[in-house]
Amino acid sequence: MRKGLQLFQNKIDINRDLLLLLSVGGLYFLGIFLSNTFVNIYLWKQSGDYITIAVYNLGIYLFQPVTFVLAGKLAKKVDRVIVLRLGVIFLSIFFLSVLIIGENASTYNFLLGSLLGIGYGFYWLAFNVLTFEITEPDTRDFFNGILGVLQSFGGMIGPLLAGTIIAKMTENAGYTTIFTLSFILFICAVVCSFFLNRRQAEGSFHFRRILEERHHNKNWNRVLNAHFAQGLREGIFVFVITIWVYLVTNSEFALGMFNLFLSGLSLVFYFVATKFIKPSRRKKAILIGSFILYFSIFIILFEISFMHLIIYAISIGIAYPIINVPYVSMTYDVIGKAWKAKDLRVEYIVVRELFVNVGRVVTLVIFLIAVSIFSAERVIPLLLVIFGAGPLIIYFFMKDIYLTGTNKKEVLIKDQITDEENR
Repeated sequence: MRKGLQLFQNKIDINRDLLLLLSVGGLYFLGIFLSNTFVNIYLWKQSGDYITIAVYNLGIYLFQPVTFVLAGKLAKKVDRVIVLRLGVIFLSIFFLSVLIIGENASTYNFLLGSLLGIGYGFYWLAFNVLTFEITEPDTRDFFNGILGVLQSFGGMIGPLLAGTIIAKMTENAGYTTIFTLSFILFICAVVCSFFLNRRQAEGSFHFRRILEERHHNKNWNRVLNAHFAQGLREGIFVFVITIWVYLVTNSEFALGMFNLFLSGLSLVFYFVATKFIKPSRRKKAILIGSFILYFSIFIILFEISFMHLIIYAISIGIAYPIINVPYVSMTYDVIGKAWKAKDLRVEYIVVRELFVNVGRVVTLVIFLIAVSIFSAERVIPLLLVIFGAGPLIIYFFMKDIYLTGTNKKEVLIKDQITDEENR
C-alpha cells in the first residue's frame, strides 16, 4: 500500500505513523457518518421544530472548545494517543445514550449535544496535533488530500448504508443496528491507535499566550479570522440542509442518496486537488472553491426539490476539496513557522478550534433569536445567504498570508510559493 501511495504522490516519504493516522481517521469518518448524520433527523421526528435541533448543535459547539482546552492541557502531560482514545470513548457513550434515551432524546437535546461536543473535543485535539507532528510541509497536501478521500468515502457509504438499514427495518431496530456498527468501528480505531508511536510533550500549557500571539503575528491573526468565518457558515448549514432534504423527501434513504452524490464528487475532487493544487496555486484554489460554494446556495433558495438538492450536493462536493486541501495546508504551515511552534503546537491547535467554534456559536445564537421572532420559513433563507458568505471571507484573509524561509522542506517564498479539519 505504501509503495502505491508513494508512486501516486511522486515518491514522497510516507512513514508508518502517517498511514496509521489515516486509518484512524478513515474509521472515525465511517463511524460518524454511519450514525451521526441521522441524529438531527431523529430529533426532528420527535420535536418537529428547528429550535430543538439548534439547541442540540449549540451544546456541541459550546462544549467542544471547552474540551479542546482541557484536552490541550492533558496532551502536555500524557501521550496524545490517550487523548485520542478518550474522544472515541465519549463518542461511543454518546451513541449509546441516544439509543438508551430513545423517544425522549429531544428532551435531552442539549445534554446529548454536550456529550458529543466533549467527544469531538478530545478526538480532534489529539488528531490535529498528531497530524501536525507526523506530517511535514512536503507531505501535508498529500495527507490532507487522502484524509479528504477517506472522509468522502465514509460520507458515501455511511449515510447510504444507514438509510437503507433504517428503511428496511423498524425505526428502533434500524437505529440500534447503525449505532452498534459505529461502536465497533470506534473500537477498531482505538486498536489502530495502539500502534502509533508514543508522542509526549513537556512543559506548561500556554493557552493565553498563544491567544495573544495574534497581536504579534499577522499571519496567525489572519488564519484565526478565517477560521471564525468558517464557523459562521458551518453553524447552521450543518443541520438546516439535512432537515430540508428530509422535509422534501420524508425519507432517510433519500438523505443517504444526497450524501452519496455529495461525497462521491468530493472523493473524485480530493484526488484531483491533492494532485494538482501545488503551493503556488493554493490561494487561487481557495478563491475558486469559495465562489462555487457560496453561489451554490442559490440553487435551493428560491425553489427546492430533491433534484435541486442533488445539484446542490454535486456543487458543494466539488467546492469543498478545492477549498479544504490548500486551506488546511496553509494553516498548518503558518503554525509551523509561528513563534515556538515546536513547543506550543498543542496551544496553536486549541486556539484555532476555539475561533471555529466561536463562529459556530455566534451563528446559532443569531439563528435561535431569528426563528423565535420571525417565521422560520422566511428567515432561514436570508440567514443562509448571509452566513453562506463565510468561504469568501476565508479567502479575504488567507490571500494576504506570505511566509518566507530558507528551509526547502517548508517551501514558502512570497512571490513564488505562498502558503489550518475538518469537522
